[in-house]
Amino acid sequence: MNIGVIFAGGVGTRMHSKDLPKQFLKIHDKPIIIHTLIHFEVCDDIDAIVVVCVKDWINYLNELIDKHHLEKVRKVVPGGETGQLSIYNGLLAAKEIAKNEQSIVLIHDGVRPLINPELLSRNIQCVKQFGSSITAGIVKETIVEIDDYGGIILVPDRAHSRVAKAPQCFWLKDILGAHEKALSENIHDFIDSCTLMQHYGFQLHMTDGPYENIKITTPDDFYTMRAILQVKEDAQIYGLE
Repeated sequence: MNIGVIFAGGVGTRMHSKDLPKQFLKIHDKPIIIHTLIHFEVCDDIDAIVVVCVKDWINYLNELIDKHHLEKVRKVVPGGETGQLSIYNGLLAAKEIAKNEQSIVLIHDGVRPLINPELLSRNIQCVKQFGSSITAGIVKETIVEIDDYGGIILVPDRAHSRVAKAPQCFWLKDILGAHEKALSENIHDFIDSCTLMQHYGFQLHMTDGPYENIKITTPDDFYTMRAILQVKEDAQIYGLE
């Protein structure tokens, strides 16, 4: 079984939205979270979806899920005090859905909607082959590593440099075991699943994704997403793709 675990637990303070968490802001008459969920819904390789949501907005999200006929969403669960704990809640829900079936989980940001079903399928195949799949962003500019004073320590080869994005995908038993080990060591603040899994010695494999696979964190990101969607829509209308 292949299960999407979608993290929509933040409140978006950097977005400066007054009334709604950022995942519910609308672009092209759909909330950002719905744009994201639709890609998982229409992907033939995805069997079920879990969404981790801000507790006070769960009812609102369930209404959106019903409105947009997202039938693969099996559970909506509340987030935890940190991103790590929120993902753990989602993984526990995925375990309930999977029961005893060997399963792959695709952990994804609800505010990272510029993906596609083909990317999800490639991630799943990568997990089957290598045991993990971290969606990568190809680097178009030179990356440098600096010290605390701004001095350059390292200039990696751009051809072998990537930005870790999402979805980040693993066998459910592996990622859940790593989370439980972190909790047993009283660690609650790993920045993402990639960092957590590397910390516990797992070999990680990267799968290149679309360059525009951005996370909608700031107003600039919001306007960038809107522009990209407009270009894609225009291309369809004018027969350019």
